[in-house]
Amino acid sequence: MPEHYDVIVIGSGAGGGTLTWALAPTGKRILLLERGGWYPREKENWDSVSVWGKLRYRNAGRWVDQNGKEFNPKQHYYVGGNTKVYGAVLFRMRERDFGPVYHVDGVSPAWPLSYSDFAPWYAKAERLYHVHGERGVDPLDPPGDSYAYPPMSHEPRIEELAHDLKGAGLTPFPLPLGIMIDEAQPEKSPCIRCSTCDGFACLVRAKADAQLVCVEPALQHPNVTLRTNARVTRLETSPDGRSVSKVVVERDGEREEYTADVVAVSCGAINSAALLLASANERHPAGLGNSSGVVGRNLMLHNNSSLIAISKVPNPTVFEKTLGINDFYYGDGEWDYPLGAMQMLGKSDAFTISLDAPDADDPADLAAHSLDFWLTTEDLPRWGNRVEVERDGRVKLTYEPTNLEAHDRLRAKFRSLLDAMRCKEDVIDRSTYLGGRLGVSGVAHQNGTVRFGHDPTTSALDPNCRMHDLDNLYVVDSSFFASSSAVNPTLTIIANALRVADHLAQRLESAR
Repeated sequence: MPEHYDVIVIGSGAGGGTLTWALAPTGKRILLLERGGWYPREKENWDSVSVWGKLRYRNAGRWVDQNGKEFNPKQHYYVGGNTKVYGAVLFRMRERDFGPVYHVDGVSPAWPLSYSDFAPWYAKAERLYHVHGERGVDPLDPPGDSYAYPPMSHEPRIEELAHDLKGAGLTPFPLPLGIMIDEAQPEKSPCIRCSTCDGFACLVRAKADAQLVCVEPALQHPNVTLRTNARVTRLETSPDGRSVSKVVVERDGEREEYTADVVAVSCGAINSAALLLASANERHPAGLGNSSGVVGRNLMLHNNSSLIAISKVPNPTVFEKTLGINDFYYGDGEWDYPLGAMQMLGKSDAFTISLDAPDADDPADLAAHSLDFWLTTEDLPRWGNRVEVERDGRVKLTYEPTNLEAHDRLRAKFRSLLDAMRCKEDVIDRSTYLGGRLGVSGVAHQNGTVRFGHDPTTSALDPNCRMHDLDNLYVVDSSFFASSSAVNPTLTIIANALRVADHLAQRLESAR
């Protein structure tokens, strides 16, 4: 007889880990299933050759694109999910992002809920994930209470950069960062302001990832059980197809089965869609909960570019990811459409510079002068951009980016600022900067594959993220997004998980 729980949560990242934490105090029996194990805590965590050269911690195997070409996705199966290696930038979506936004390639659709519906959950998410920031400095910062934690300070070269950008007529602001730090008492803070935060796991347990903030505290409750290395291969349904009756798991080479009153899927937008599609049965021939046909469709990844400018003066900054620029988010006053966002990246070293400039004579000198940026332009939901599952079980992504003209214009804006930022105009072979746009393998901002909405013919989830077609099945990662905006998605995932947890707590209580 399968072991029964009140709630089974599949995936322990920003969505699943947060949901588990929020439901733990209810006393309900909760099983958290994580496909991977614990992220190894070892010196290689902070070694760029291991992380970026050898891809030591990428464990999603090989996926394929629409042309059948294999690639290694930037996907991590560990307790805490991709938050183990995220840059901890935790933005609220802009207030206008919840309505229709007109882009050069089409309309970004409105969400079924408004910013005001998410605002109280954003506030709780910011407190839970230790977000440091300064409300109101970002020109597009939506309304809200002050941050509970003050902004991370800029180091001298970034402070100088902020001054220069202001002189160029822009409004730089401190990035909202989920970091455990008290700069007034650094000797008592876990964070040591290292150079290996963005893209690396934190050896000193100072980054607010889902493992530290949610999963470990949830496991202090006796009603919560975590099973690692537990890959959910299929969800089976009742004979009428109206509820999930069994969760099928492969763990340590053995098949295990569990049942629950409520099942919450949070595998990441790509893997959640893949699981639902792989769970097709007679009642759900196109995939579980897919009567609308949208499951796996409308995949959005953002147009992201990693760009490195080379400062004319040395940049000895260690913790560099503290500054953002949103002046071009909805346009530049010269063009009718939005461009996107700019923010600092983690600091490059000689090895990571050599990946972008393999012919550089002195990558260490370039690294000593680098100013590292991340540019994001909104990606629109497109029906043909989709997740599929191959017969051999591999994930297949069919994807063509949107709004590339807007992204090119944003990169041109970046290039136009190089002189104001005191950067060189000729870096290597007449290049003004290093780096470029990420391809399909850069799936860190994946979203939109199981969208939510009021209409069951055009959405798979209702506004509470319950599947229209199944009464006890919820999806609580970024799959539910109706549009992608142009800010990092993680805080919205966390806020939504807290919102759905409140709904589920009431449901579970009423079922007593």
